[in-house]
Amino acid sequence: MRTPPASLLLLAVLLGAAVSVQSAGKEKITRLHFFLHDTLSGKDPSAVLVARGEGRTPKAEDPVPFSSLFATDDLMTEGPEPTSKVVGNAQGLYISSGRGKLSLVLGMDYQLTEGPFNGSAFVVYSRNTVATNPNGRELAIVGGRGKFRMARGFAVLRTHFLDPNNGDAIIEYNVTLHHP
Repeated sequence: MRTPPASLLLLAVLLGAAVSVQSAGKEKITRLHFFLHDTLSGKDPSAVLVARGEGRTPKAEDPVPFSSLFATDDLMTEGPEPTSKVVGNAQGLYISSGRGKLSLVLGMDYQLTEGPFNGSAFVVYSRNTVATNPNGRELAIVGGRGKFRMARGFAVLRTHFLDPNNGDAIIEYNVTLHHP
């Protein structure tokens, strides 16, 4: 039996691959803007310490020392004021991963509770180099659910407020999502 020429095999592979690929259709781009309230202090904090490495203690200049792991349920609002309209919540974890400067790694799910995307969420898993760029820092969006299923994109964060004594923060988010 004769072996088919390599070009014919390549054509068969390419045609087979083309048949198995489904059209993704026209992709949508959605832009979101909100403020996240991350509160570590008070009677009802939205971020709670879960674990911290031995010998690591908070200091005035370092309220979230290296190895601090927090569970979060932060509010997302239209404006920076705590009384501003709530548009969602962000649940997940973040760990202080920077030795010598504040840097976090976030794994969080941001669910909207208002508007046309009510019930939909996007997921961030990325490094947040808090102190490096006052013009904004970029985080990766790696997925989503609901209307944001299969989302990808980025979020540009700016610190609106940070209390260096207790770690409370209000962060402005400008999000760009690519989704079906």
